Amino acid sequence: MNAVESSLLSSIPSIRHAFFGRQGGVSGGLYESLNCGPGSNDDPVHVVENRDRARAALGASSLNTLYQVHSADCVVVDGPWTRETAPKADAMVTRLRGLALGVLAADCAPVLLAAPGSGIIGAVHAGWRGAFEGVIASTITAMTNLGAKSSGILAAVGPCISQDAYEVGPEFFDRFALANPGHEAFFVPSVRPRHWRFDLPAFVAQRLREAGVGQIDLLSLCTYEADQDYFSYRRATHEGASYYGRNLSAIVLT
Repeated sequence: MNAVESSLLSSIPSIRHAFFGRQGGVSGGLYESLNCGPGSNDDPVHVVENRDRARAALGASSLNTLYQVHSADCVVVDGPWTRETAPKADAMVTRLRGLALGVLAADCAPVLLAAPGSGIIGAVHAGWRGAFEGVIASTITAMTNLGAKSSGILAAVGPCISQDAYEVGPEFFDRFALANPGHEAFFVPSVRPRHWRFDLPAFVAQRLREAGVGQIDLLSLCTYEADQDYFSYRRATHEGASYYGRNLSAIVLT
């Protein structure tokens, strides 16, 4: 099972966390092998086993993931749920111990957060749309409403698509530039005219800073380039694949 940790979050004795890759599961074919996405067309039995392996690796009693919709919505978790009862949102926070918060991604940025002084954790699925529309701010607000101080929150941005692999067109660039001219700093020209390469992890990190987060760890691992280590939606698209697996990132209060 290939999982990486943030040195920043690993310094907190009261939590366990992992950014899981695609190795160490039971799925085959396009989903080989640790596909943790129930929304894929993988064998549901395999997905359940993969998720259970990840949960066990964290020492958690249960694992919650969301029905992700690329929104700015964050929910407060007060207990375990099933796939059928998972809320439509893209971030969650909790004070409960033993319950792992997990987000699924295949190029979007997974963000795991902890407020060690307050016993509060959070997990965010931050694609460009969610990050643009405010999912980071929503999560920090939810954590502070539970009693955390934003300056005491530690955040880790996990494996996601890198700027070198993320080419976008003029509509994408214009959306960001019109919202804030300062956003142009997250783009560099691509080879094709009127195309750019977007720095998603840097943009997510900036959103965390804007929300007042005290410390940020950017893992700088590219899901697109590391084809043996991570699932990637964009890589699957470029290869003509019909489906793709999802990487799980999760955090739990012990």
